[in-house]
Amino acid sequence: NAKLHLTLGLEAVVSTQSTGVDEGVASVLKDFHGASKPIGLCCIAPVLAPKVINGVEVTVGSEEEGPRWPYAGAAGAVKAMGGKHVATDVNQAHVDTENKVVTTAAFMCETSLHEIHDGVGLMVQEVLKLA
Repeated sequence: NAKLHLTLGLEAVVSTQSTGVDEGVASVLKDFHGASKPIGLCCIAPVLAPKVINGVEVTVGSEEEGPRWPYAGAAGAVKAMGGKHVATDVNQAHVDTENKVVTTAAFMCETSLHEIHDGVGLMVQEVLKLA
């Protein structure tokens, strides 16, 4: 069940006891950032960025939990790790031009697949613009 996997992944990422990012993932993020290559992250993945990139701006969607946004607590995790969270709708993407990081909420929102598709598509377009 996708919702169960997302919930378990979210709990692992935002747990106060979870202090690190997988070394392989951290290495790729650091290498891309260090080489000024654009990075695209969606769904829960943007929560990883503040652990690796100081002062990064990301989105995981809304900051207010509710039926449409059941995982909005992830925005607090972004802030707790030193990142800046920018609230967006699911069909939008946020571009941190300084760090070349583009993020979108994707499945953090309970919505139609076409809306998720629109946000992910926009993220890809924005990453390509930064390349």
